[in-house]
Amino acid sequence: MQFLKKDKVGQTTKARGDAGEDEALAYLQARGLRLLQRNYRTPGRGGGEIDLIMQAGDGTVVFVEVRKRSRTDHGGAAASIGHAKQRRIVFAAHHYLLRWRQLPPARFDVVTIEATGPQWLQAAFDAA
Repeated sequence: MQFLKKDKVGQTTKARGDAGEDEALAYLQARGLRLLQRNYRTPGRGGGEIDLIMQAGDGTVVFVEVRKRSRTDHGGAAASIGHAKQRRIVFAAHHYLLRWRQLPPARFDVVTIEATGPQWLQAAFDAA
């Protein structure tokens, strides 16, 4: 049996994360991006996962990591995306792009959801 961690108001961390993704998705769609896929996961263990895969009006595929934090200590939401997490996102992005005949321009963005509202960090990191 799997136990889900709950916060102070009884909401699971998954439910909180899903709500953050919903907010980020609405935010990005309002700015002209189109959803291609949500919660893309590579097969097998140890792979990567991408919260949102969007496409900008110019055709750029945007791989989006969403982070929701209620507190800003320890650097806040953006600081929680370390090098290992970035590598897993890049791995999943490469896997996702294998299905494309011609590689589109791509970038890695982060949307943070904090008390001050959503913040969109475009080209937050690269695949190197």
